[in-house]
Amino acid sequence: MDALILTCGTGGGHNAAAEALREELERRGDRATVMNPYSLTSQRRMRHIDQTYVTLAQKAPGGFGLVYRMGELYRRSGLRSPVYYLNHRAALALAAYLEEHPVQAIFCPHLYPAEIATQMKRHGLPRPLTLFVATDYTCIPFTEETDCDGYVIPSQDLAGEYTALGVPGEKLYPLGIPVRRGFSREMTQAQARRELGLEESGTYYLLSGGSMGAGRLRETVAQLRRHASARLAVVCGSNGSLRRELERQYGAELILMGSTKHMDLWLRACDVYFTKPGGLSSTEAAVAGVPLVHLAPIPGCETKNAAYYAGRGMSALWPASQQEQEALLEKLTDPAGRREMAQRQRQGVSARSAEQICELAHRMVEHREEGANDA
Repeated sequence: MDALILTCGTGGGHNAAAEALREELERRGDRATVMNPYSLTSQRRMRHIDQTYVTLAQKAPGGFGLVYRMGELYRRSGLRSPVYYLNHRAALALAAYLEEHPVQAIFCPHLYPAEIATQMKRHGLPRPLTLFVATDYTCIPFTEETDCDGYVIPSQDLAGEYTALGVPGEKLYPLGIPVRRGFSREMTQAQARRELGLEESGTYYLLSGGSMGAGRLRETVAQLRRHASARLAVVCGSNGSLRRELERQYGAELILMGSTKHMDLWLRACDVYFTKPGGLSSTEAAVAGVPLVHLAPIPGCETKNAAYYAGRGMSALWPASQQEQEALLEKLTDPAGRREMAQRQRQGVSARSAEQICELAHRMVEHREEGANDA
């Protein structure tokens, strides 16, 4: 099967899901291309869309929350979003691309490409099988105005939220959020630490603000340094100013990284993982079975992600008081506490999501081709 995976750079989670799908498709012998669809119309526009999101998340998360709430209000009006109408040009460009590079399936782990694919269908342009793949534990604004052939959602528990907003129930497939196979491989903490060149003994806390280095990392580093026995490893993502600030303030006391291609190893190596509640990063931690602490979310879908995880015992929310922080860390570094959370995580997420999504796509493509042959 030839597949096209369409994503955007508004947060690393969408791209990570895209890479997980590509990894699985290629493992099956399929051919897969990952693309930002806006690259077909304007590189400048593509960079502007991506950078606007990153700037809001890093510099003004409250502003991002306002935009998200406006989106929720807009969806209640019954009107189509501005994003829907702005994607007509991109739809024409994508249709032209597909004429030259035909595929049997399109995967959309981002809303914007799903809007583009919807424009194609509404304007009568030929379109292969199209699957939307949700990367958050909620139905984000304007998902309901898209018209895909199927919607992969994280859990059956969310089906009612989607159908209440108008997404047809028969198009919902609760297969989870796809992550790379490395996050589910069997590996001991000692093995992971050896591969990363870390000391095998001692306590390690891993902190991440996602690909953008957002979240309350500065404050959390300061709070965790009270626990002198723990070594802190911080993933700053693309936030160079954060990394430089932490380096000036703490120097070699911290293990500082920009981005890393070895997140699966770092999760295995750490004792507790602190991160903002992105849908993809939370799923990676849950698949790896790591004690997970959610930091202050960017208002919007991350708030929903945090509530979903904490409400099912798959994560804990970082408390404000030092006494509560110490109690939480004691619980999560205790073997019984680790086992309890890991068990909840195994029950709540699927490590085989990418595999099941690709199997679904194959079945749907085969059914579609059989129907075309019968006609």
